[in-house]
Amino acid sequence: MADAIRYVEANGLRFAYLEEGSGPLVLLLHGFPDTAHTWDDLRPRIAAAGYRAVSPFMRGYHPSGIPDRDADQETLAHDPLALIEALGADDAVVIGHDFGATTAYGAAALGPDRVKKLFAIAIPHPGALKPTLKKLWGVRHFAAYKLPGAPNRFARNDFAALPAICRRWSPAWQPDPAEFDAVRASFSNRASLNAAFGYYRKLSPIPSTSLKTRITVPTVVFAGLDDPIAEPSDYRGATRMFTNDYVVEEVPGGHFMHREHPEIFAERLLSHL
Repeated sequence: MADAIRYVEANGLRFAYLEEGSGPLVLLLHGFPDTAHTWDDLRPRIAAAGYRAVSPFMRGYHPSGIPDRDADQETLAHDPLALIEALGADDAVVIGHDFGATTAYGAAALGPDRVKKLFAIAIPHPGALKPTLKKLWGVRHFAAYKLPGAPNRFARNDFAALPAICRRWSPAWQPDPAEFDAVRASFSNRASLNAAFGYYRKLSPIPSTSLKTRITVPTVVFAGLDDPIAEPSDYRGATRMFTNDYVVEEVPGGHFMHREHPEIFAERLLSHL
């Protein structure tokens, strides 16, 4: 059952996860502000295609364990590799969105023997991004979320900042308010909310080892045509970070393209699995 939360120990932490299907492992990594439920539409489709689809709640996201320190990029990059092993698989297809995408890039760089294929959504490879004034303005939350008190500000008025930031990143998306229930439930655990902001506190303008290493596994990246921050040209410009097949899929939607246009997104992704 997909709704049944399971648990596994990996990389020094207890991870909660949702699972459907059987077959080769596909690991689905979410970003911020999100949870494993961001994949509730895609996960059963992958399972139906003959795979074991597993979406963990990322490090610090309740009901996964709360780490004793903020998550840096290298720790995050090792999490999927440890999860693949803990889930009893030799390797996996890894799909990541937002922070899950940077995590997936890192995992593919550090463990090419464990990552069979990489799918990255809404984040061009950070090692190749060229900052512009427009981009810096688009990611101004990076600075705001590092400030003391940021988690508490985000939680005000029943997490009013949650739909607001999603509107900024996906301007054409008009989600049902229930879309955010899972995030509110996870972040109502204040230690989890604080841990999620820890990802931002640890962000550095200097790419870490796993984001400086070229990726040798076949990769498909998804660029949202309505994304106000990352443009398809940013993904094409990252080609130099990849030594194997590298495909840029341009799909409708903004940052949350996989939820804005689930049918189109799933069809494109499944065609590459």
